[in-house]
Amino acid sequence: MKNSVDPNLTLDQFDFELPIETIAQRPVSPRDSARLLLVGQEGLEDKGVLDLPGLLEPGDLLVFNDTRVIPARLLGKRRDAKMEVTLHKREGPNVWRAFARPARKLKDGDIIDFAPEFSAEVVHKGDAGEVTLGFNREGVALMQALEAHGAMPLPPYIKREGLADEQDKSDYQTLFADKEGAVAAPTAGLHFTQRMIEALDGRGIKRATVTLHVGAGTFLPVKVDRVAEHKMHAEFGEVNAETAQLINATKAAGKKVVAVGTTSLRLLESAAADDGAMSSWSGDTDIFITPGYRFKVIDRLLTNFHLPKSTLFMLVSALAGLETMQGAYKHAIDGGYRFYSYGDCSLLSVKK
Repeated sequence: MKNSVDPNLTLDQFDFELPIETIAQRPVSPRDSARLLLVGQEGLEDKGVLDLPGLLEPGDLLVFNDTRVIPARLLGKRRDAKMEVTLHKREGPNVWRAFARPARKLKDGDIIDFAPEFSAEVVHKGDAGEVTLGFNREGVALMQALEAHGAMPLPPYIKREGLADEQDKSDYQTLFADKEGAVAAPTAGLHFTQRMIEALDGRGIKRATVTLHVGAGTFLPVKVDRVAEHKMHAEFGEVNAETAQLINATKAAGKKVVAVGTTSLRLLESAAADDGAMSSWSGDTDIFITPGYRFKVIDRLLTNFHLPKSTLFMLVSALAGLETMQGAYKHAIDGGYRFYSYGDCSLLSVKK
């Protein structure tokens, strides 16, 4: 999928000072007690996640990502040298693209052992530590091996002694997690609890799901000065016919489509026709949304706070305006909001 990015955009336009202590290391408990910054046409308002039903109108539609995170981070050995592998995209029943480190001495044909009778062959070594691995198990047997020997693939900004721990197994999975395949959580969905769902239902807010298997590429930093030169990693997604029809009906009724998280937003914008009409869709997307992008189907976005110079901060700046988001993030930092995967969230509207 080709994306048109303004060639004049530079990385430093999306930079800001973020104190390291603002990056949340654990979620708040309960999940729905997180803070919410409302970014609207009239300015900024400090709210809480539990205020969300009242910030939406009856008939509005929330679209969640129902992907399920797999334990995609593995520790292994290659000829007695320690290796760490993070899977990021399934290519076949036993074939995954992955990031490996240290990767400098890896060669095609090398075997990485993760446990007795559980290993993978380096089918192809790519650039920047990316490899294609062929495991000696496939399908359900491979998933069972990952459950037994893998860990939740937390982003590098969340610090643990070793790999993710037992608490992360539940903390880093949303209420909607259903279809296995993600190696990063759709983190805006982490705020939702059963009482939140009941409050939304009571308000008359509709719900739908899509599936985007989030890849580890979402954590990769942008390393080019010219934003247009950045290469996005492809991720597999699906929109079913029922969700497509519900979105079309919501738009026709003059109500708002609210993406829960940037993953849902990116998939819907990939699948929508130029006029915003939706139909069932499946395939890979590498959509790169930056200022200047014209949104086709999304009206609002619930999303966590993102890192400086990240593609996700570029996305929210495209949606609400760069100056607006710079002001919102300064307000959030000054006000002690918690950033990133386990942090607080914001509710944004598409800039008209």
